[in-house]
Amino acid sequence: MATSRNATKATHQPASGSDELTLPWFWPVDAALRLTERNLDVLTEAVKITRPPPPDWATPNTVRLDLATMRLREFGRAKAGGVPVLVDAPYAGHGATIADYDKGQSLVETLLANGLDHVLVTDWKPATQEMRYFSIDTYLAELNAAIDDLGGVVHLVGLCQGGWLSAMLASRFPHKVKSLVLAGAPIDADAGDGPIKQMAKTMPLKSYRAMVRTGRGLMPGRFMLAGWKNMHPSEHYVDKFVRLYQNIADKNYLDRTETFAAWYENPLDLPGVYYLQAIEQIFKENRFAKGEFVGLGRRLSLKDVTCPVYLLAGAEDDITTREQVFAAEDLVGTPKKKIEQKLVPGGHIGLFMGRKTLGETWPGIARWIGRQS
Repeated sequence: MATSRNATKATHQPASGSDELTLPWFWPVDAALRLTERNLDVLTEAVKITRPPPPDWATPNTVRLDLATMRLREFGRAKAGGVPVLVDAPYAGHGATIADYDKGQSLVETLLANGLDHVLVTDWKPATQEMRYFSIDTYLAELNAAIDDLGGVVHLVGLCQGGWLSAMLASRFPHKVKSLVLAGAPIDADAGDGPIKQMAKTMPLKSYRAMVRTGRGLMPGRFMLAGWKNMHPSEHYVDKFVRLYQNIADKNYLDRTETFAAWYENPLDLPGVYYLQAIEQIFKENRFAKGEFVGLGRRLSLKDVTCPVYLLAGAEDDITTREQVFAAEDLVGTPKKKIEQKLVPGGHIGLFMGRKTLGETWPGIARWIGRQS
């Protein structure tokens, strides 16, 4: 802004042989210079949030295992005789850092602060060409290997798509799961009437297969990201840039926006076999809820899940509707008195990183987990 200040100062100096420039005459010029600077700032920030670097983990951790499908990240310290808490993060196109999103917005941080000393997270890897034939069985087997490495018994917390994988693990190996938390997890894909259900049911399987062929055996993350954005196009293509312009001078707003963009705008590719199997067998045919899905050589029945279960859903969640989550109450073999369920305000992502839900609901879930040990 030095240019405009110097120019303003110059308007007070008489020009040789001419009338003095008046300040009101200069105002439009000064405003234009200021507007240009603001536009440049907005443009710079828009680039940052459109193509951001990958997200970081908010809480210090170590990699306990490095498997073909995941890095098993370890937080806190194990106590003798304690049962670890394993958070099965979503594997649906975005990274596992949603479980440790930011300081003050971290599920891991919340669990550790509320009596759970040893927490682990499945950091699922983006698929490479070598992984294109990985199936749901591949992920079940490696989740099972992670549990064995932890001593053979865990409290399992399944987030979103990690929920049905966790429920499958608990069905296949019920003696390995001390308690099961399902948060925003689509257990009964036929329940409710959300947009994801409608898309899965109405979009022909050949369209999904075509996308995998385009990805040379992978489901490209950028395709999934485009689909999610098109569920709310005005939000992602117009509104967020309007808000950016309005808040360009607010550093806290910019920091929050950049943190979200780092997670949201860096989608993961998925193995084509895994993805198509999930679309066809889980979401189109609902085999798992019907007791018809075969996992690691056995037909899986949710009735084999008899451990304590906690069900968490968002009232405005249009990714996984409350009906898809709460249907688990009647599908599992757990006695009703050992099943808790809670509906909280907000949408899907807020279940895992929203300040209100982390502050008001997850501490209670952590204490509930502690009581099951």
